[in-house]
Amino acid sequence: MTNRAGGSRRLARRAALQGLYQWQATGQGAEEIVGQFEQERTFERLDEEFFRLLVQGVINHVRELDTALESHIDRPFSQVDPVERAVLRIAAFELIHCSEVPWRVVINESIELARTFGAEQGHRFVNGVLDKLAPVARRHDDAG
Repeated sequence: MTNRAGGSRRLARRAALQGLYQWQATGQGAEEIVGQFEQERTFERLDEEFFRLLVQGVINHVRELDTALESHIDRPFSQVDPVERAVLRIAAFELIHCSEVPWRVVINESIELARTFGAEQGHRFVNGVLDKLAPVARRHDDAG
């Protein structure tokens, strides 16, 4: 993957985080959120296909993702900060459903999202959860 492709996926993750935060707050459907992003934002540098995949994938698989995450969290998932919850859901979706994305990339990108948008120590929490989830989600990889 080139830097350009990596950068466009990074932007897709950022937009997906914003979209999923909106979904958590409003309960809007995936198509409505994606449509709003298409109208309001420029997709010039963003990997639009990856953005759609993340938003639709998280919303469509939310129960599976939450179940996978909950066993690695020390409190009810509903009590996790909404930004960190969205970051974790994106990461869980990528770990489980996007095997072409290296697990280390998933974790690093998630930590950066949490560092940028989450609570002060949120990135440490995200890192700890994903360090536990990665070996389970990617048993066939060298995660762990």
